[in-house]
Amino acid sequence: MGYETIRYEVTEAIATITLNRPDAYNALNLALGRELFHATLEADEDRAVRCIVITGAGKAFCAGGDVKDFNDNPDRIGVLIKELTTYLHGSVSRLARTAKPVIMAVNGIAAGGGMSLALAGDLVVAAESARFTMAYSKIAASPDGSSSYFLPRLIGLRRSLELHYTNRVLSAREAMEWGLVNRVHPDAEFSGSVGTLARELAQGPTLAFGRAKLLFHQSTQESLETQMELEAQAIAQSGHTEDFRNGVAAFAKKQSVAFHGR
Repeated sequence: MGYETIRYEVTEAIATITLNRPDAYNALNLALGRELFHATLEADEDRAVRCIVITGAGKAFCAGGDVKDFNDNPDRIGVLIKELTTYLHGSVSRLARTAKPVIMAVNGIAAGGGMSLALAGDLVVAAESARFTMAYSKIAASPDGSSSYFLPRLIGLRRSLELHYTNRVLSAREAMEWGLVNRVHPDAEFSGSVGTLARELAQGPTLAFGRAKLLFHQSTQESLETQMELEAQAIAQSGHTEDFRNGVAAFAKKQSVAFHGR
């Protein structure tokens, strides 16, 4: 599929999705939302892809919904927002459920729906210059894009409400201290560091990663005994994979192992 508002590239088993409206700080309009959704489907379905990276072109990761579009369409704002959130929420749902590791490479401002999108990653890597802000209450809006799900789980209810009520802007370092970001790198080292991490994950046991990801998400709603049963089923399934057999054999022989995601 040809894209106009994103760049989609696959190299070394890594699918990189770059939001590409730099003049608009990669704000989400219908075209970008639609293409992001299709790109996440493409990356999820491509068996050659073993890691997904999402980042932004230019100085921003994503500035959230395109407020200019909202201002230009007051008479059909409900339809516009519902269509846009359908694409954004479909993308987040697919990224949360794909077996492949997802890295959000936050290269600049992540605001509103852009911050929500960043929170949906398995790992979040930020450039030193990155900033995070909810921004919704500036336009009298409530959150979308999964932030009301992930934020309380990551930082608790009170801090979540604080971010929405006050529009507090978190630096990359503050976001890491709060538990929203895994790693922060100087801007000059950011791209290389993201690439190194993505290659490491792309060479890992993809199916085991996927099962662990599913288990961690399920743990928020299951009892201890149910969760342990799900763990038992998942690790037994892992035992039937080629990667598991190779990993066990290599460990027993004290040799290195190459995983193939099978």
